[in-house]
Amino acid sequence: MSSERIPLCASADLLDGGRAVAFDVHYRGQSLRAFAIRYQGGVHAYLNQCTHVAMEMDFKEGHFFDDSGCRLICSTHGALFAPDTGACLGGPARRPLVKVDLSEEGGMVYWHTAPDLQTVAF
Repeated sequence: MSSERIPLCASADLLDGGRAVAFDVHYRGQSLRAFAIRYQGGVHAYLNQCTHVAMEMDFKEGHFFDDSGCRLICSTHGALFAPDTGACLGGPARRPLVKVDLSEEGGMVYWHTAPDLQTVAF
């Protein structure tokens, strides 16, 4: 199955260290939320699921950065993750976040499907 590029949002919707844009994906047989952020000028996206306990990470929709704006934080258990790689930086989680491929072109951000990551059919 080939990758599909799906429009997500305008580039201007993602501010460095700001609120995330949420979207729905189908991953390994489950419908899950994912989120896109901008960090140090680059766009990044992950499944909205902590790797410590499979729970959504944001305490309030779109809020993933800690107070420093330099790390993503799981609001339930305090696990910390690198915004640009999803690597676990501390707390009870030990695995990185599941990354969703993004690209940015012509003022738009796109996410890309993969064999185990597909669009949710409504």
